[in-house]
Amino acid sequence: MATYLDFEHKIKFIQEDIISAQVRHDYAAVEKLQANLESEVEKIYGNLTDFQKLQLARHLDRPYALDYINLIVRDKYEIHGDRHFRDDAAIICYMGYIGDEKVMVIGEQKGRGTKNKLKRNFGMPHPEGYRKALRAAKLAEKFGMPIVMLVDTPGAYPGIGAEERNQSEAIARNLLEFAELKVPTISIVIGEGGSGGALAIGVADKFAMMRYSVFSVISPEGCSAILWNDPAKVEAATNAMKIIAADLKELDLIDDIINEPLIGAHREKEAAATAIADYVLESLKDLKSMSEEERMEARYNKLVKPGAFAE
Repeated sequence: MATYLDFEHKIKFIQEDIISAQVRHDYAAVEKLQANLESEVEKIYGNLTDFQKLQLARHLDRPYALDYINLIVRDKYEIHGDRHFRDDAAIICYMGYIGDEKVMVIGEQKGRGTKNKLKRNFGMPHPEGYRKALRAAKLAEKFGMPIVMLVDTPGAYPGIGAEERNQSEAIARNLLEFAELKVPTISIVIGEGGSGGALAIGVADKFAMMRYSVFSVISPEGCSAILWNDPAKVEAATNAMKIIAADLKELDLIDDIINEPLIGAHREKEAAATAIADYVLESLKDLKSMSEEERMEARYNKLVKPGAFAE
């Protein structure tokens, strides 16, 4: 069963009417309802608030990393384990082809259903997950394979075990090592980009966000709790934090916005996957036209650009 948010209910009713008309073979009604649906989608999705975009980024039906990998990566082979502690299922790593490009895809996976959510730890990686991602990245570098990263996490897991195994060091190590990789790298926020858990696979030559994704140093719930101690202030926090793709692009903190379907990736998964694949292939074409020295210089300049100092 599809899940509909509060502001999507009109779309739900129209889609149900379309199904009913199709069953009756009333094609004139189907055509009219399709026109109504397109008009309603433009009306609703063309005027979304920041909080509504946050809801879409977290939508239960929104494709996760593994959904996109299954749709756009062929001849894939999964990489397991960090060779130190265990295999963290919240991080997935696959070698395969996107189009004609052989790539390593590293993603954060949230999971569906209670059993799978527990297996994936709700998309919150432990330190061994980030070490697994680094191992996969180094393997890709060894064989000259570009790296594609799919970011989707509420944050790195903050449990005692994760801290005992040096969660902060694992994230910091990834920031350093990913900044120095010699192969082209692309990172895409496909849903929720939360804090250091997202940054750990977010350092790349190209950093993009999907239309309805968010990227922030803390969740709006955490922000409202710290500033106002009031859960009702979540929407105000979302507006103040500037966490949606358009705001981050305006601040020049991301390179591109991937235009998933207007109705959202949760309604048109295949079209959203195609948009990601097209972006990856176009970006790799641009990155491969640069020499390694030019690419590394451009990456360095991009990483230091957000900060400034004056003596």
